[in-house]
Amino acid sequence: MLTPYLPYPTNSGGQIRSNNLIKHLSKKHEITLCSLVKNEEDHRYTEFLKPYCKEIYVFKRSTKPWTLKNILKTGFSVHPFVVVRNFSSEEKKALSNIIARGNFDIIHAETFYVSPHIPETDIPVVLVDQTIEYQVYQHYVDNYHYPFMRPLLYLDVLKVKYWESHYWKKAARVVAVSERDAKVMQQTVKGLKVDIVPNGVGDDFIQEVPLHYNKTLLFMGNYEWMQNSEAARILAREVYPQVNKKIKDAKLVIAGQNTQKIKDLQAKGIELVNIAVDDIKTVQNYYHNSGVLVAPLYGPGGTRLKILSAMSSRLPVVTTKIGITGINAIDGVNVLEGETPKEVAELTVKILQDKNLYKKIADNARKFVEENYSYEVIADKLDKVYQEVRK
Repeated sequence: MLTPYLPYPTNSGGQIRSNNLIKHLSKKHEITLCSLVKNEEDHRYTEFLKPYCKEIYVFKRSTKPWTLKNILKTGFSVHPFVVVRNFSSEEKKALSNIIARGNFDIIHAETFYVSPHIPETDIPVVLVDQTIEYQVYQHYVDNYHYPFMRPLLYLDVLKVKYWESHYWKKAARVVAVSERDAKVMQQTVKGLKVDIVPNGVGDDFIQEVPLHYNKTLLFMGNYEWMQNSEAARILAREVYPQVNKKIKDAKLVIAGQNTQKIKDLQAKGIELVNIAVDDIKTVQNYYHNSGVLVAPLYGPGGTRLKILSAMSSRLPVVTTKIGITGINAIDGVNVLEGETPKEVAELTVKILQDKNLYKKIADNARKFVEENYSYEVIADKLDKVYQEVRK
């Protein structure tokens, strides 16, 4: 299994997914894990993965994405920025040796941009794309605040789309996390067979939590990701002020990693909470003690694990149609869905003023996640893909 991050600590959606899949897949499979890390000290986290992996190899990539070296490499290369920043020549060389001396049935590539490390081989590759990257970058460029830079950035979007679809075609099987993403893949590459293996709730969040009504709005994320920083700004500048007009004692907590990227949002009633990457307990505490998760997400991005984590924590969710993509929730039953920031604000006020609605959404959401999004069930779906590919 190749991942662009070490699947521990579980502070991002991708890490939660890979960590829990490895735990459950290891009951049936021997797993050799090859992961990229930004910092040498991240090696210490391999101890948490050793019980589930036969071997673990860790390779260094650039600590910061926007280095002059990465920018120049992208400019003078056929590869897009997301591939350049996640490439390790050390890993590419090592994989040839690891594969040559191993007896592998499947190569599982988590995200298309780890694929350039894989040498030519007869071993079938199962490529899982947690999100369609070219759409993420397209959304970013469409909304970029310096219009004169857009033509140059669109060139990188075209590179992403070319290489993403190239590796979809090259893989033995492609896996999406939602029906929407699967349809986009099949529209992009005619005749492509795509399986759907959704995201789920990490084992850390499947635990009994009492109802915890209060007037604290929460948003959780890693603010290095464009979709999260965009949502945080919309929440702080457009949604929260409208909520605060109707509910004077409402508070907003924007928590997660890299909050320095959005430090300009700190204001009266708004608290920014930076959480260490390995502090899972604090993440749980915010889900278990806030009043409502408000997620005005407009950028495409697979399945939002923050939403599933909130639902499993009996924390009602107010989000957008894009925010709930890939989660078969029903508006008004186990989630509240608005489109504009104004609608999101109105629904937030509504659920905080109606305790019966609050309880209904929270309880239904918890039951919905338990029945549909446990990683034990999801790992079985992925295992069936493996078995089909091996035939």
